Amino acid sequence: MMRSLRLTFAQGSHYAALMLLCLFILAIFAPTVAQENQPAEWVYRADVAHSGRYDSPALLDTPNQLWQFPIERPVRTSLAVVGNLVYGGSENGILYAVNRQTGKEVWRYKSEQPFVSSPAVVNNNLYVGGLDSNVYALDALTGNEIWRFMTGNQIYSSPAIVGEVLYIGSLDNNIYALDITTGKPIWQAITGGQVWSSPAVDADGTVYIGSHDHFVYAFDGKTGEQLWKFDTGGEINASPALDSDALYIGSANSQFYALNTKTGELLWQFDMGSTIYASAAISDKLVYGDGLDGTLYALDKKTGKPQWTFEMGGPAYSSPSITGDVVYAVTEKDGLLHAVDATTGKEIWQLVTGTQWDWRSSSPVIVDGQLYIGSNVEGLLAFESS
Repeated sequence: MMRSLRLTFAQGSHYAALMLLCLFILAIFAPTVAQENQPAEWVYRADVAHSGRYDSPALLDTPNQLWQFPIERPVRTSLAVVGNLVYGGSENGILYAVNRQTGKEVWRYKSEQPFVSSPAVVNNNLYVGGLDSNVYALDALTGNEIWRFMTGNQIYSSPAIVGEVLYIGSLDNNIYALDITTGKPIWQAITGGQVWSSPAVDADGTVYIGSHDHFVYAFDGKTGEQLWKFDTGGEINASPALDSDALYIGSANSQFYALNTKTGELLWQFDMGSTIYASAAISDKLVYGDGLDGTLYALDKKTGKPQWTFEMGGPAYSSPSITGDVVYAVTEKDGLLHAVDATTGKEIWQLVTGTQWDWRSSSPVIVDGQLYIGSNVEGLLAFESS
């Protein structure tokens, strides 16, 4: 009887030890599997789907300026905000990291050509494209260069990062998939024109991008195989915005499109009446876009029918952003930043962020109730609720 109990106890102990070993192995490997398709800490347009929707309290009153970091040349990039640092590049060829609370410079990285690409940050590394044709990886805390990869032409596209892969377009007509640790190419796929657009990635790992050859493309994220393409009839500078099974994008021919992400089939299209450079922002029921005639549109996601319009008084290159029930959009006129009720289209407040009519492309970024934006004449700006 005692021997039987000892055996039972010993078997139970071995079983318990085996279970602990299994749990230990799962603890090591499960996070790797779970994080494989997780987006970066910060990417252009809020997420790899480019929703333009930031998880932050809305600014409901005219905000106060928190700080200004002066830069002598225009800032075209949308800013990245991670931890206590704000990152932005300039046409002076310098990428800056400034303290989020004070606006004081922490570090700078100098290139030979301007930065127009908006940075992405993951695991304390920063990734960005330059007009010198290079994709850069920098230490996000120090600005030290880790690696660079040269494409065949200038880079306006902003990187999207999923797992260990960075996706970015180039004016050499290609989209690239790079290993984020080494910078080595995994694959590249060619389009028929320059790629100014920034890639968006869906939950299945499919990569979508527009090209100056008029086409929107879908590529397999692992292999670079082309899955489909759709002809918009005009050059594409905007980046795709993804929501569920739909892709939204505007074209230089004034048409705004909703496409099926699986097949590339046209769901609907809407004539915005002017060239579209800006990327869209998406809420639960509406998609927001603007064009060079200065009209901000709210369209029904299912039908494309306009729910409201708002006249901004000047051309719009900058892409709108959204938090809660507020849409933020910027025009060339005085760098005027408008906050608009997302449901009704009524203006809530407006704010001058610069006075130069010159391709004002930096998009508003909202984090923890603070708004950050690049200016053509004022450098980097931070605002907070009054």
